[in-house]
Amino acid sequence: MEERVFNLDSQTVIHVVAQMINILLLFAFAALLVLVPLALLKYLKSKEVRRETAIIRQSLGEALREQRIRCNMTQEFVAEALGVSRQAVSKWENGTSDPSTSNLIALAKLYGVPAEELLRGIGV
Repeated sequence: MEERVFNLDSQTVIHVVAQMINILLLFAFAALLVLVPLALLKYLKSKEVRRETAIIRQSLGEALREQRIRCNMTQEFVAEALGVSRQAVSKWENGTSDPSTSNLIALAKLYGVPAEELLRGIGV
C-alpha cells in the first residue's frame, strides 16, 4: 500500500479554511431564514394567550385595589403590614406583577376575605 503525503502550502490551507467558514456561514444564514419566520409565527399565534394573561392580571389587580379601598387602607399601610414595598403593592394593583402565594394569602387575611374571593372571576 502506498503512503500519500500531502504537502500543502499556507495559501492552500488558508483557502480551505476560508471555504469551510463560508460553508458554516451559509448554514447559519439558512438556519436563520427558517427559524426567524417560525418564531414570528409562534409569537403571532400567542396573541390570544397574551391578551388573556393581561386580562387575568388586570382582574386580580382590580380585585386587590377594590378590597384595599373597601377596607380604607393605603398602599403604604398594606405594604408595611406585609413587609413589602409600596411599589410592590402598586405593581400588584396595576397588573404589572402578581403577588406570591404567601403574599396573596396575607392580603386575604388583611382584607378579611377568603383568598378565593381575590381570585374569583379571573379565570384561574
